[in-house]
Amino acid sequence: MEGYKLLIGFDDGRQVCYDVNEDIATLPDFEVLQTEQGLFQNAQLDKSRTCIYWNDRVDLPSDVLYEYGV
Repeated sequence: MEGYKLLIGFDDGRQVCYDVNEDIATLPDFEVLQTEQGLFQNAQLDKSRTCIYWNDRVDLPSDVLYEYGV
């Protein structure tokens, strides 16, 4: 989604929208999502399906996404 938001569907059928803007504003490693052209759009799901990541320093575990997504 645009505006640093993720739309996520979980195995139990729940869908959430997670706003990454707060993480970008408060976690220094996440600033790269705004400064590196195209990085945010290249989010990936790890092989265990428990984490969305962008690089080796920036990731979001599925339990955080599930709990704080709306």
